[in-house]
Amino acid sequence: MSNVVLKKNSIELEQIKKYYENYLLEKVPHGGLFSAKTENCTITAYKSGKILFQGNGAETEARKWGELEQPVSELSSMSVLGSDEVGTGDYFGPVTVAAAYVKKEDIPLLKDLGVKDSKHLTDEKIIVIAKQLINIVPHSLLTLHNEKYNQLQQSGMTQVKMKALLHNQAIGHVLNKIAPEKPEAVLIDQFVKEEIYFEHIKNEPAIQKDRVYFSTKAEGIHVSVAAASIIARYAFIRHFEKLSEAAGFTLPKGAGQQVDEAAAKLIKEKGRESLPKFVKLHFANTEKAIQLSKKI
Repeated sequence: MSNVVLKKNSIELEQIKKYYENYLLEKVPHGGLFSAKTENCTITAYKSGKILFQGNGAETEARKWGELEQPVSELSSMSVLGSDEVGTGDYFGPVTVAAAYVKKEDIPLLKDLGVKDSKHLTDEKIIVIAKQLINIVPHSLLTLHNEKYNQLQQSGMTQVKMKALLHNQAIGHVLNKIAPEKPEAVLIDQFVKEEIYFEHIKNEPAIQKDRVYFSTKAEGIHVSVAAASIIARYAFIRHFEKLSEAAGFTLPKGAGQQVDEAAAKLIKEKGRESLPKFVKLHFANTEKAIQLSKKI
């Protein structure tokens, strides 16, 4: 079974819906406009403007409505703007989001520098590569510090929406930097379904919708995402070092038992009111740390 995606405006989507009016389904997925099912194909249109064709007749059916989008797997040799984020699963430290534009002629250079998924690199190696990268590729780096993160979360904003807003903003910054040049594609390391991503950013002044692709493990698809990942990780490391200095001891990464113990120590030495500067308060680690601090 094949999957094909097209990008259409609202008028075109209405035309397509009318064409399939005898095949419409009652059930529509979250973020969807309509679903239809023919003998060889299921068609699903989303509020983001994307329309998905699935089934043995997907390509034939999609070609009725325009040129087919580039498969994600074929992006590797293109000039791509990639984005990624770091720190969302860490109790201590900020969320950092970076976007980076890599021209196809610069791909070999970045690979020679050792650019790959930051999770496979040591902190020391990340620092070395990042210091070179920031002088080579047009990029944008955004940091959501803990205090602001906690304010947004307590106001009702989900972490997913925070990430969507940050990715969109970072991508917009890079597009402005490289204008009038345009990337052949934008690739986002997927953290949510694309229709939900576009729903979260629908009220933003600048939204990139054309040639936008989402994929898990996107750093393995194009080096631009790997570059963004390294720049974001570099910033996260630096901010983490500053937080450790402010705490007076080395803070652990992640969200495991060591983190609970470190937070309990922080509460004991600096008071519970110090937590918002250091941690993501809504994590379960907060309550565990409070209980542990009472036993110290």
